Amino acid sequence: MIGVRLSSDIEKRLDALAKATGRTKSYYVREALLEHLDDMEDAYLAEATLERVRRGDERVLGSEEFWRDLEG
Repeated sequence: MIGVRLSSDIEKRLDALAKATGRTKSYYVREALLEHLDDMEDAYLAEATLERVRRGDERVLGSEEFWRDLEG
């Protein structure tokens, strides 16, 4: 279980949505996380990878080298 602090604007919008649909606020928070968590993971992991490339800790292959390495 986690606690999340929301701005009053978001809280009001969430309240209104929950009341209008008969679902809980927790339901909509869960749905929003499920919808966007993959994208957020991809973005943050890509940033971490880019930082390793910039430091020289990870190598980037050109397309020719990539395909050549796949062929063995």
